[in-house]
Amino acid sequence: MASLKKYKMKIMWETAVVFCLCSLSLVSSHSRKFTTPNVTRLTDQFTKIAIENGFVRRFGAHNIQVNGSLAKLTLDKSSGAGLVSKNKYQYGFFSARLKLPAGFASGVVVAFYLSNAESYPKNHDEIDIELLGRSRRDDWTIQTNVYANGSTRTGREEKFYFWFDPTQAFHDYTLIWNSHHTVFLVDNIPVRQFPNRGAFTSAYPSKPMSLYVTVWDGSEWATKGGKYPVNYKYAPFVASVADVELSGCSVNNGSSTRSGPCTKSGGSISSLDPVDGQDFATLSKNQINAMDWARRKLMFYSYCSDKSRYKVMPAECN
Repeated sequence: MASLKKYKMKIMWETAVVFCLCSLSLVSSHSRKFTTPNVTRLTDQFTKIAIENGFVRRFGAHNIQVNGSLAKLTLDKSSGAGLVSKNKYQYGFFSARLKLPAGFASGVVVAFYLSNAESYPKNHDEIDIELLGRSRRDDWTIQTNVYANGSTRTGREEKFYFWFDPTQAFHDYTLIWNSHHTVFLVDNIPVRQFPNRGAFTSAYPSKPMSLYVTVWDGSEWATKGGKYPVNYKYAPFVASVADVELSGCSVNNGSSTRSGPCTKSGGSISSLDPVDGQDFATLSKNQINAMDWARRKLMFYSYCSDKSRYKVMPAECN
């Protein structure tokens, strides 16, 4: 009896160990630890503004709370919420610190993007960072996209896993857009560069755009065609926005292209100029290495690899 009891105890202990190891494996695969590359913190170089100084309420005003440099945007059954910049810009440095809704947020989309769809509904340009709530708790992904001249049928999406939990603290999301290239950065790490040269030029955004920060219901497309729609049982979904930086060329005369000197707005703590400065014409060696790290470790989708979607690949993919 004693030996049988000892044997049962051993089996129970081994089962518990296996269960714990499996649990640890599941947790670590869902929240992997990464040693991130060292990069220059560009977001420390530009002036932060109060929300009211840079934005107006675009939609869902009742779901927007503003306190100085902090705004909270809420999605509930009644509405999402969105801010739009007071100025339009022809190039610049655009950044904000965002904290995403915690908990089960399948189908929720938090977007930080440039667009001129309201001014050019038939041939608009757009540069997107879209943060997509997926099917599992606390599971968010990063989607980047570029449109030019209304080319919405040619989606140029690239998608990345996070290397941190975006619901637990504020993190930097940045767009650099100038005549040389467009760069998407997360916590100052470049994850994507879209150059304005060669085959890319025909798809390069060229008209003045406004900056938007929004939260909305993306059930129809954000989770495999509506497979995991927003569950409002878990509402409200609150996205927090802070430390916005708008440093660029203000264009408010309706001009479709930049001509002559622009009105530089937003300001820089240093002498950095994201529109015309040579420091922003190309990525540094460290930035290139950091981008290579992000794309090797974290990118899980690129339109240029989607042969089932495009029988004829977009020209820049070749």
